[in-house]
Amino acid sequence: MKASIMITCLGDLLFPDVGVAMVKLLRRLRVTVDFPPGQTCCGMPLFNSGYHHDAALVAARTVKLFERAEHVVVPSGSCAWMVKTEYPGLLKDDPALKAQAEALAAKTYELSQFLVNVLGVTSIDSPFQGRVTYHDSCHLLRGLGESRNPRALLRGVKGCELVELPGSDECCGFGGSFSVRLPDVSTAVLNKKLANVESTGAACLVACDAGCLMQMGGGLSRRGSRVRAVHLAQVLEPEEGE
Repeated sequence: MKASIMITCLGDLLFPDVGVAMVKLLRRLRVTVDFPPGQTCCGMPLFNSGYHHDAALVAARTVKLFERAEHVVVPSGSCAWMVKTEYPGLLKDDPALKAQAEALAAKTYELSQFLVNVLGVTSIDSPFQGRVTYHDSCHLLRGLGESRNPRALLRGVKGCELVELPGSDECCGFGGSFSVRLPDVSTAVLNKKLANVESTGAACLVACDAGCLMQMGGGLSRRGSRVRAVHLAQVLEPEEGE
């Protein structure tokens, strides 16, 4: 089986270690991985800010970059949602591009969905040890309807103890440009989330979206918390010594 990585802009710029973990994990599961060059942002910031024409230009470029991919795997639920849900509508005025967008949408998966739904994997031999709690990112949960697969994978790691997070389905306060436009509201939402995280006694806060990890990881660091924010891939394929 072959999979092309859509690394996302936050993954590329801020979380390269997540990309490395994801590639190592997929290769260990006997997936041939490639990385189409020339990738940029998926266009979601433009789309959410109302610049739909510009977002459509990004979508048109992206569908061509991944045209030959067998499967496309994304480490962020929000970007997977953008490709699967919004690309066909953005490109609806060009029949050929719309067809390409629909084809890309059908073969695009958030990482946990690819592992469970495509590869049929729920138990992974990982050396990870510790108590974790899981945050449901908004787009993965509400946009893609996914909550079971990340939890199933965490429970499938022998040394991992999953503790449910109070308010796990509540936003972390990031919301892309929302956190910039309404910083006080964003911070209030974040503080509630982090208080819930610390109440679990978990050593790691796991999420499947880079935006959430950036928001919550930054908040945990500013509080001097002992809790680390990590991506699911980093639990399934931890670096040596973790």
